[in-house]
Amino acid sequence: MRRTRIPGMERRSARLRARLATTIVLALTAPAFLPGAAEADLERPTATEQWTTRTLAPGVTVRTGVLRHPGTRHAWTVTVQAPARTRWTTNDPDAPLTWAEVATRGWAEDTARELTETGFRPRVESVRWPRYADTPHGVMGYRVRIGRFATQAEARTAASAVTAAGFHPAVSWTGYDIQEPADRQNVHVAVIDPKTFDGTVEATHDGNVAQRETTSAVARKLNSLVGVNGGFFVLSPGDGVPGTMSGIGAYEGELESMAVGSRSALLLEDGGHRLRVADLTSTLTARAGKATYDIQGVNRVPGTVRDCGRPGSTPSELPWQDVTCRLADDLVRFTDAFRADLPTGPGTQVVLDASGRVVSVGARGGRVPAGGYVLQGIGRAADWLTAHVEPYGRVKVGETVRTTAGRRVVLDADDSLVSAAPTLVRDGRIDIDAAAEGVVDPAYTSFGYAWANVRQPRTLAGIDRRGRLILATVDGRLKGGSEGFTLYEAAAFMKSLGAVQAMNLDGGGSTAMAVNGTLVNQPSDAAGERAVGDTVQVLPADR
Repeated sequence: MRRTRIPGMERRSARLRARLATTIVLALTAPAFLPGAAEADLERPTATEQWTTRTLAPGVTVRTGVLRHPGTRHAWTVTVQAPARTRWTTNDPDAPLTWAEVATRGWAEDTARELTETGFRPRVESVRWPRYADTPHGVMGYRVRIGRFATQAEARTAASAVTAAGFHPAVSWTGYDIQEPADRQNVHVAVIDPKTFDGTVEATHDGNVAQRETTSAVARKLNSLVGVNGGFFVLSPGDGVPGTMSGIGAYEGELESMAVGSRSALLLEDGGHRLRVADLTSTLTARAGKATYDIQGVNRVPGTVRDCGRPGSTPSELPWQDVTCRLADDLVRFTDAFRADLPTGPGTQVVLDASGRVVSVGARGGRVPAGGYVLQGIGRAADWLTAHVEPYGRVKVGETVRTTAGRRVVLDADDSLVSAAPTLVRDGRIDIDAAAEGVVDPAYTSFGYAWANVRQPRTLAGIDRRGRLILATVDGRLKGGSEGFTLYEAAAFMKSLGAVQAMNLDGGGSTAMAVNGTLVNQPSDAAGERAVGDTVQVLPADR
């Protein structure tokens, strides 16, 4: 098998290879296969926990904890990456790369052999599938690594030598691997008991679905006791309107974005006094006279579907995390919570008042009128609007939200919901439907690998047997020394807190928890706390 080279890189001479090998101490022995481990197979050192607890109001407590595995010894290492097939492009900084850490055994063996011939001393490690409910079991693939270094700078120097030899390396921290126990995980856990708390718990987009705001800023504005970031949202203009949600979202009973396939959602009904986690779908239909047309989006750019999951979207009608799909024929509804300029371009736009009476039919653009809404169509949807809608006529829009069991979810003014993926705990058992919710793909093991199977910052939501809401965050990417959770570790952590239902919210650089308006975790973005789409806020009755 041929070595994968970086374009323009020439093979170095034997003398140079020898000099590189002696200049940089690349530890460990000649290529050897090191067994990977599933979570249940690990013999972990005894964990220690340190917790502090404070009560913010009757029924609202916040616990801050540090989870450790004393005696754990991590190191920086160099991972030689394999070329990965990809079916998407993305501008998301948390999205997977086009180079894969894990590949086939044949690739790993050939790469290790070539590295050895070049003067390096690689090792090959097997990597096993986490215990997801809907993916294969056993070995996922193999990775090739070189050395264990005390500092990141040493590892980067070694990686430069590997690059010079024609390979594609990355610097890795072994503490992010599930095969080794985490050294430290900094967590915050808020528990809200709706039986004794006299305030409300609400999802909010702070009144404008076309903007981003930090969790702590929203918390301060609302005088919140506890706030955490919510669901997935658009970051880049290339993927839609930044701040708009890439999954179902509802605030004050109004549906402000549609589901992408069937994904997990946190429903906060009766102001958060009734709670549940469920996989949700949504359908909307526009009716003009006897003619109907399916609406495929709410408050998003027509033809652009972040995270895919809509009928007719390409390259996938299934949910695909961090992938932007396209729709040639698309009808989108805009509500007056979309307080930005409407998308422009080819197609047809219909402006309606609050009663559904048509105010105008014409080109796309302008603003949503207060109390009214707008329909924008492209492709055949534009043709349908032109053929069936005329000024002073009426268009009715029907909407239905259902659980995967088929039960209808009726949203009232004191209901809200946020969504993300995947489900972590169901009926008291760890039950991670990672493939079904589109965060991993068994056919493309590089898809979602770092997102799901490597320790990352996470935000989590769950409900325990007493009906209490659990909101939790874990810092990651070594902020404060904290390494984060894999998805499986996140599920196990929520189960350990007593959750019988739990789900993953947005994480990575979006992870944030504010207590009394003050940020208490350490976000992983270099710039600090990330502005996000929606948030979940615990609000006192007297705010």
